[in-house]
Amino acid sequence: MMKPKNGSHPIMPLRSRNPAANFCMFPKVKSAGCSPCEAPVYLNVYDLTNANGYVYWAGLGIFHSGVEVYGVEYAFGAHDYPTSGVFEVEPRRCPGFKFRKSIFMGITCLDPAQLREFIERQSGSYNGDTYHLIFKNCNHFCEDICYKLTGNRMPKWVNRLARIGIISHMCFIELKVLLGLAFLGFVHYVTAYFRRHSKLLRSAMTPTSKLIMKRRG
Repeated sequence: MMKPKNGSHPIMPLRSRNPAANFCMFPKVKSAGCSPCEAPVYLNVYDLTNANGYVYWAGLGIFHSGVEVYGVEYAFGAHDYPTSGVFEVEPRRCPGFKFRKSIFMGITCLDPAQLREFIERQSGSYNGDTYHLIFKNCNHFCEDICYKLTGNRMPKWVNRLARIGIISHMCFIELKVLLGLAFLGFVHYVTAYFRRHSKLLRSAMTPTSKLIMKRRG
C-alpha cells in the first residue's frame, strides 16, 4: 500500500464555509460563479519500481501520481485511520518515488482559494483507511480530481495495473461461481446415479435375498 512519506503534509477535510458556493469545474463551461483566473493542471507521474523502465514502453508499469495546481501537488495515500489520506508535497518531488514525467491535463478557472476549498472538500471522500491498491488508489484520486477540474481523463496507462487487477478479480469471482456450479452439478449427478443404482439393486433382488435383508433389519 502507498503511504504518505516524510515531507508530505496532510489535507484536513473542510466543512464548507459556503454550501452555496458555485465552483466552475470545467473551464469550457463559463458560469457567473467562475473566476477570471486560469491555471494549468498537471498530472505528475512517478515510478514505484525500477522495473517500470523495462515495461513502460509496452504501456505497463506500477505508478504513483499527484495533481499539480498553483505550485502545489496533491496526492492520496494509505494509513490506518478514518481520516483523510490526501496530502500535499512540493511538485515533482514526492518523497520515496522516482519522478518520471509531467502531463498537462488542461486548465482550471478556480482561483487559489477556491481550489484549496475544492481539494479540502474532495479529501473527505478519500480517507486513508479506504485506500485499496486495485479499487481506490492514488491514481483513482488523481483521475477524479483532474476530470472535475479540467473535464479530461488521465492516460489509461497510468492506472492500467489496477484495471487489469479488476478484470482478474472479476474473472476469479466468475471462476469460483463456475466451479461452485460445477461442483453442485457433480453432487446432483452422483446423488441421482446412486438413487438409480439403488432402485436397480432392489428390483434385481430375489425373494430370498429380500427376506434375508428383512430379517436382518
